[in-house]
Amino acid sequence: MSSQKQWEKNQQQKIFTTQNVLKFLFFSTIGIFMFFIPITFNERTSIPLDHIVSEIRANLASYAQVYALIVILLGSIYPFYKKSWSSSPVNTVLSLLKVFGVIVAGMVYFSVGPTWILDPDIGPFLFNALVIPVGLIVPIGSVFLAFIVGYGLLEFIGVIMRPVMKPIFKTPGRSAIDAVASFVGSYSLGLVITNRVYKEGKYSAKEASIIATGFSTVSATFMIIVGRTLGLMEMWNLYFWTTLIITFIVTAITVRIWPLNKKEDAYYEDSASLEKEYKDQLIKNAWREGLTATYQSKSFISNVSENLRDGFVMAMGILPSIMSVGLIGLLLAEYTPIFNLIGYIFYPFTALLQIPDPMLAATAISMSIAEMFLPALMVTEAALATRFVVGIVSISSILFFSASIPCILSTDIPISVTEMVIIWVQRCIITIIIAAPIAMILF
Repeated sequence: MSSQKQWEKNQQQKIFTTQNVLKFLFFSTIGIFMFFIPITFNERTSIPLDHIVSEIRANLASYAQVYALIVILLGSIYPFYKKSWSSSPVNTVLSLLKVFGVIVAGMVYFSVGPTWILDPDIGPFLFNALVIPVGLIVPIGSVFLAFIVGYGLLEFIGVIMRPVMKPIFKTPGRSAIDAVASFVGSYSLGLVITNRVYKEGKYSAKEASIIATGFSTVSATFMIIVGRTLGLMEMWNLYFWTTLIITFIVTAITVRIWPLNKKEDAYYEDSASLEKEYKDQLIKNAWREGLTATYQSKSFISNVSENLRDGFVMAMGILPSIMSVGLIGLLLAEYTPIFNLIGYIFYPFTALLQIPDPMLAATAISMSIAEMFLPALMVTEAALATRFVVGIVSISSILFFSASIPCILSTDIPISVTEMVIIWVQRCIITIIIAAPIAMILF
């Protein structure tokens, strides 16, 4: 036997051990259960991770508020401590906005300040409905993220899903994990995974940008809130599956047009860890890749502590941005005609496709860039077809300034605000074009 074959045999013996198999199955099962298996608890159905966050919010509400306030304060200091605030004009503006976010959060927490900030649908909405849940789910989710990305499951899924993800979405098979995590968990969880995998060199800048802007949509649980607001719960399965399919069709289209198709295939710090391509025996090869990653994995303590640190730093970046950027977006929606003007971008499409009350639909859709829930609030009394289309667009558009855009800006993914706004416009228009004929046929 040649020395090469002997070496390969020795490696196989090291990888295919009972200990490795049990390690892979045990940690992967916990990860799948925490992120992807809905369970009913206290008469509410959601993933276990969401139940943990909900229980903390319900039983430790006052502590959760103080915690969020501290994270916002630390997040506003962090860019100045790291001296990154002056590294670019964008970072300077974002750093100053984070300081503004501390001031706004303090006003909301102590109920001191102008009425337009303390309006329940403005400051308190941002703090209680967005900041606290995101501030809890990102660090807690990061702990359990170690089970998903640290012990072979990512590599296992990558081999199986590559024949689907690569030709359709131009992303590695392992990106299927991000897509599912966003829909069953939240966009913040999806972005934590994306950023982590990008920094490990397993996604290129282009792939990470596609995933962040194409898969990191709001969770199915939040879709229920939108569906209930729009009176669509009687047709929940129709609404959910239509939205899911259209969202991914839109992503498959946007990856082929500017600016995403011109993003660089560069890797974080030039350290690429490419996914292997297999033509056959997918399950066998997926099993080998998964166990190889398990064999090479860090210790449990190292994995968890590293993920927790990354998650907390990300939360520090996100929360003050939600309080500042989100506030500006909501105030513009409430007190200025800017979204009526932006609505004219979409009016030709809503009118040509004969959506009932096309100007109302176009204006509502334009508000999704500020906060994805605003369009639903604007069309509650509209025709069913209008509500159906607006409900789909508010999810499929993905990008909004009250949370998802600040989340992406808090990662290391190299995509600018301008690029995200352009992608938002593209996603809205393409979604209208696909969803409107379906609505007209159905209703």
